Amino acid sequence: MIEICLIRHGETDWNSLGKLQGRTDIPLNKNGINQARECGKFLASANWDLIVTSPLQRAKQTAEIIRSLIDIPIFEMADFLERDYGDAEGMTVKERTAAFPDKKYPNQENRNSLNKRVVIGLEKIIQSYKCRKVILVAHGAVINAILAELSNGEVGSGKTRLMNACISNIIFSQDTWNIRNFNQVAHLSQYSEEDKN
Repeated sequence: MIEICLIRHGETDWNSLGKLQGRTDIPLNKNGINQARECGKFLASANWDLIVTSPLQRAKQTAEIIRSLIDIPIFEMADFLERDYGDAEGMTVKERTAAFPDKKYPNQENRNSLNKRVVIGLEKIIQSYKCRKVILVAHGAVINAILAELSNGEVGSGKTRLMNACISNIIFSQDTWNIRNFNQVAHLSQYSEEDKN
């Protein structure tokens, strides 16, 4: 059995502005650093074997902050890079809607390519880390592609808006993937504080 805890990276300034990041390499902002720290504190209550991260700095920073609280090795995997949104990167929702009302962004990585890429990444984890507990730090479109593939489209791409630093858990057992939960945010203080108001 392999357990994978999928973590969307912490917030960046572009996230807070609603800009599409894609492959643009934006660092975490102050809130994102705090979110990553809260992920690490939450995950420290269990035993983990390793962290796999996208090479983009917002994911790597999140992974490194988690590792500072859980002393396990980090490995980068390009299979989990964020989707390339082509000409729409850096645009807000309003700007994208005005420029591309059909939501077809020139030079964007197509969904089939994204899905194949992340499935290959999962296969590599299965082959390399049998019977391990893995933390995988990646991006919204990547995690949604994984969730969509494993649920036959019931959740994930086009259906689920993943929050920054949310946690989703998947398990590979007896040659089958199962989603235990997804888009969990109870470990993040900003949501518990909102609940109090």
